[in-house]
Amino acid sequence: MKLHQFLYFLLIFLFISCKTSDKKAQLIFYKSKLERKKNAPFSDAVQAGNTLYLAGQVGINPDSKKLAEGGITEQTVQTLENIKNVLELHDSDLEHVVKCTVILADINDFNAFNTIFRKYFPKNKPARTTFAADLLVGAKIEIDVIAVKVDGFKDARVN
Repeated sequence: MKLHQFLYFLLIFLFISCKTSDKKAQLIFYKSKLERKKNAPFSDAVQAGNTLYLAGQVGINPDSKKLAEGGITEQTVQTLENIKNVLELHDSDLEHVVKCTVILADINDFNAFNTIFRKYFPKNKPARTTFAADLLVGAKIEIDVIAVKVDGFKDARVN
């Protein structure tokens, strides 16, 4: 009899643990709102559940369609503003960025870049990888980010 009870409870446990939820995570591929990127072979952002994966951004001003003039400082500001705009378009913000990948055209620009980066992430500091490589369009910096949607995590804080 005890064996039957054990098997009965085991069966119930397996049934409960194997039950799948009817609600599936969303997977959405967002095209860019910018005309110059409409036919790009990649998505501007991809949403998996409440996580956003943004394509790399460079310091091109969306109005002038040109790289920010000046150098690494100006291009870093424009790049982070571009990221901020894409995040806001998809219900997130810089406080909800969890990971950044930064590519510098010249590793000697690291300190100047980092000065600007600190201003955009004063409180919640995302995990980050930084390296140097050749970049397209003459850009001095490219950054991609992973963020969560604001409604998914309203209580972003530093521990």
